[in-house]
Amino acid sequence: MHALANPTRFLKIARPLTPILFWSGLLLVLAGAWGGLTQTPPDYLQKESVRILYIHVPSAWLGMGGWTSLAIACFAYLVWRHPLASLAARAIAPVGAMFAALCLITGSIWGRPTWGTWWEWDGRLTSMLLLFFVYIAWIALERADRERGGDGRIPALFGIAGTALLPVIRYSVVWWQTLHQGQSITLTQSSIHDSMLWPLLLTSSGFGLMFGGIVLMRMRAALATQRLEARLRRMAA
Repeated sequence: MHALANPTRFLKIARPLTPILFWSGLLLVLAGAWGGLTQTPPDYLQKESVRILYIHVPSAWLGMGGWTSLAIACFAYLVWRHPLASLAARAIAPVGAMFAALCLITGSIWGRPTWGTWWEWDGRLTSMLLLFFVYIAWIALERADRERGGDGRIPALFGIAGTALLPVIRYSVVWWQTLHQGQSITLTQSSIHDSMLWPLLLTSSGFGLMFGGIVLMRMRAALATQRLEARLRRMAA
């Protein structure tokens, strides 16, 4: 990890890896979407509306996984003071927020025919909405800290503290009686039939790879901006 903290070594790996992650992820998403839309049967209760799960479920996982990655980057910055760790957290936050928003939007669309309402203030939906707001708050806090010349510790601490929301989201359907269905997939089993599961695995893997590709793309852009600004300062001196 210390070797990757060197920007030159990082860029040497990130340059070829970025398009590989993004385009392979996109192909998997398209394959999963094709399978989910054309090759799987409708659900016996939810009918055709169940097909939105191939976007909704990966979005929920990546909304939570994005914050986990952000918190790890914040922890690495606090412990080792690697600038790239802070840069990684900054690159992850908007992407994680985007997937959290996509989860909320697709969940609302799915909820209308299934529950008869666009929104319900139950545990899972409310905690996921809070996660989206926490993403926005972290982005605003990090930007404000950077503009005033802060050392990045406050956003890093906030990023770690925000992980307290993740188990609430994860176990909300267990702790409270909600409209949201219970856990369909765990580490050891799945209640989703195999005929409907394989496209979900494809889209989940694809969105995950695209997530990584977009984060690397944003990190490379931020490093390029930093180097350009440093060169301009040297020229102006």
